[in-house]
Amino acid sequence: MPRVSSPAELEKLRNDILARRGADRRYVCVPFGSDCRAAGSGEVAARLEEELRKQGLDREIAVKRTGCLGLCEREPMLVIYPEGICYLDVRPEDVPEIVGQTIKEGKLVERLLYVDPASNERIACINDIPFYKHQVRLLLGVTPEVDPASIEDYLAVGGYSALAKALFEMTPEQVITEVKKSGLRGRGGAGFPTGRKWEEARHAPGDLKYVIVNADEGDPGAFMDRSVLEGNPHSVLEGLIIGGYAVGAREGFFYVREEYPLALEHVRLAIKQAEEYGFLGKNILGSGFDFTVTVHQGAGAYVVDESSALMTAIEGRVGEPRPKYIHTVVKGVW
Repeated sequence: MPRVSSPAELEKLRNDILARRGADRRYVCVPFGSDCRAAGSGEVAARLEEELRKQGLDREIAVKRTGCLGLCEREPMLVIYPEGICYLDVRPEDVPEIVGQTIKEGKLVERLLYVDPASNERIACINDIPFYKHQVRLLLGVTPEVDPASIEDYLAVGGYSALAKALFEMTPEQVITEVKKSGLRGRGGAGFPTGRKWEEARHAPGDLKYVIVNADEGDPGAFMDRSVLEGNPHSVLEGLIIGGYAVGAREGFFYVREEYPLALEHVRLAIKQAEEYGFLGKNILGSGFDFTVTVHQGAGAYVVDESSALMTAIEGRVGEPRPKYIHTVVKGVW
């Protein structure tokens, strides 16, 4: 793949991808996060591909392994698009019936549908299931459309267009103003405004700055970071690059806890693909902006979720918090 060297080339590439795929293409989404795999989604996806080949449908319908969709207790699940038909508790032996009945003939396999416990009604469309019906999925909305191992999937849903806009249509100060206007805040408990943090980092003394993705997530039972990085790593990577541009950094880090092997795999692959396509490295999209990213694999220490301890760990020392009378936006890594 030749490097994309301008916003115009990015849009041409995106349009070429969409033209190849067609607007009304059908595909089956099989959630394939860590929890999904543990429940057996890998066997379901493999059987589905085998059955589609056997029935001569593999050229018409793709199987897309995506991030987790959230209804984990009903895994393995699959969703047939564009109809949005959702089947739950699917086993490999159910696949021939799904292909023969639903994909070929448009008939529902009733026993695999969601049953509303309140009304006892069977619900076919994923967007009508009560768990999903009232959600506004700001971060996870494109999960069913994106194979996390495919940069083309991310480009097809508008990926890296925000980066192109920031680099060619906005100053760093305008990017920070936009983030402040959005009301985006930290979700670690304090709710500190992200735009203010970026602004303070930009105005901090010194020319050498860094931006860090904190995906250590030490809280027991908390898997927000894991879900995003397993399902759509390019979205976080694009945000990191934009953050670097805004604060005046030329280098970024992903700090990912060691217990997240799939997230680490997807992050490393996303970085490699972004470098190949020209979204990372020197002269990104022909803008003159350089940015590189390093992955730091954590060692599983709960306390390293705290920002100063995380930075100490990146430096190669024991991950212990340091006094917070000087903020990390002023004195951070090294």
